[in-house]
Parts: sequence; C-alpha cells; structure tokens
Amino acid sequence: MESTNMEPDMQPPAELKTGTTTLAMIAKDCVVLASDQRATMGFLIANKTAKKIYKITNRIGATIAGSVADAQQIMDLLIAEAKLFEIQRGRPIRVKALTRLLSNILFQGRGAYMLGSLVGGFDDEGPQVFYTDPIGSVVPDNYVSSGSGSPVALGVLEAEYSENLPKKKAIDLAVRAIAAAIERDAATGNSILVSVIDKDGYQEIPKDTILKIWKGQE
Repeated sequence: MESTNMEPDMQPPAELKTGTTTLAMIAKDCVVLASDQRATMGFLIANKTAKKIYKITNRIGATIAGSVADAQQIMDLLIAEAKLFEIQRGRPIRVKALTRLLSNILFQGRGAYMLGSLVGGFDDEGPQVFYTDPIGSVVPDNYVSSGSGSPVALGVLEAEYSENLPKKKAIDLAVRAIAAAIERDAATGNSILVSVIDKDGYQEIPKDTILKIWKGQE
C-alpha cells in the first residue's frame, strides 16, 4: 500500500512496504477471523509473532494489514471509542457503526494511514463481516481476505466456502486458507492466529488446536 498524497512517480520506502494475509468469514451463528504472524520490512522478517487480530469489544474484532504503527494507533482508538460509546449509550456499539467509525478515520486521513482492516462481529443483526481500505471504503461480504497473500487464501475460500458452515468447519477452513498463503507468499508466515465471535463473545482459538489442523492431524 502507498499513501495517495504521494507524487505519482514516488514509491514508499522499502520499510513501509508490508505483507500479510488476513481473512474474515461469516459462519453459522458466528464470525471467524484469521491471520498469519509475520511482519516484514522490505526483504527483512522483522517479527515472527506479530499481532494482527485485535479484540475491539466482547463481540467485535478486527484484522490489520499495512503499517504496524498506523494499525496500533487506530486499533487503540477504536477500543477507546467503543468503550466510550457503551458508557454514554448504555449498550455496546454495533458492528456496522464501529466499522463506519473506522471508515471515517481513514477517509479523513485521505490515504495517509497505511491500513487495511477486516471487521467482524456479532450483534442483534447477527454475524457480520466488513472490508475496509486505506481511503475508507466499507464493503460487507460473507468472506474476504486482505494482504499480499490474499489471492491464495481467497482461492481456498472460493473453492470451499458455503453459507451456514458449522463453527468447527469454518475454523478448519480459515486455518487451511492462511496455511496455503504461507506456502506461496513470502511475506506471509511463521504461525497462524484464529478468533471466533458469536453470541457468547470473543474467543481466541488455542495454538495447539490450530497447529493440529495446520499439520493435518484433525
């Protein structure tokens, strides 16, 4: 990604070019978010345990792709705004409203923020997934992937996704989609994170469960 306020012939420095693979999908009565954990700076693997899925509220999560600094700042802001909303209104913020808040932040920056985020959650309208980009677009979908490895992950999702996937099968599919991206995209790798959100709240899937699926033991 590059900022839209750059001159047409300018390119972002290598340290700002980042790669990743994240995905979000709607399953039966839940949302599944998944990502790899590799952070890159050009050709350097800068971190092998990068956090790319954030818990925003007990029923909303978001993935990040792009600049780590921009992502951390904006995720912290969303968490704070969601808490403030709940204090002022006496109820949790809805998934679409939180996504619109993120969109407004990105749009006002006019491409200055190098962040693409997938927002997923569960509220009185059921499970929902939204794609956002660095200029504030908001697109709802049943499943979506972002980052440099997304074409590979989307290939797996296109072939195997179906509506009303049971939670366990959706988790399996998410792991296999990220694993496929790890195999083919150099900027995606190291390990896999998966979170599930349903009416009971936000849950991180244990690493050993993910590893068993990844290595074909389940």
